[in-house]
Amino acid sequence: MRGLVQRVERAQVVVVGPGGDREIVGSIAAGLCVLVGVTHDDTPAVADKLADKIWFLRVLDDADGVMNRSLADRAADGLPAEVLVVSQFTLYGNTDKGRRPSWIDAARPEHAEPLVDAVVARLRGLGATVATGRFRTDMRVELVNDGPVTLMLEL
Repeated sequence: MRGLVQRVERAQVVVVGPGGDREIVGSIAAGLCVLVGVTHDDTPAVADKLADKIWFLRVLDDADGVMNRSLADRAADGLPAEVLVVSQFTLYGNTDKGRRPSWIDAARPEHAEPLVDAVVARLRGLGATVATGRFRTDMRVELVNDGPVTLMLEL
């Protein structure tokens, strides 16, 4: 399982319908935007581990402007701990050969969707306010990266 974590000032997911209509399905203020990719052998235990890693990842600034705080720290202080989670099968795109990415390492939607949902459920259980995209739709992720801070987590 992979999680591309971006510290953001704000982020949202817009779903574009077949007629071009746009609907905001998830949005957060300051927090983390996490694109989640699932591969074939990922399990609910791996999903929980990724959520825990996201929750305790010290990439938020402390009072001195040093990346020393986590979402868990914010929640403990009674501050919002916001996360936008978006499924992203292309995190498992393989470009080793040729010019066209191979998606063979990306899990099928039937396997991936429950595991992305498990990441979301675990984060909520830990105390995060979680917004999400909508699986199997045409999404636009809009964000303002803060820092910029972007990290790849791989479990």
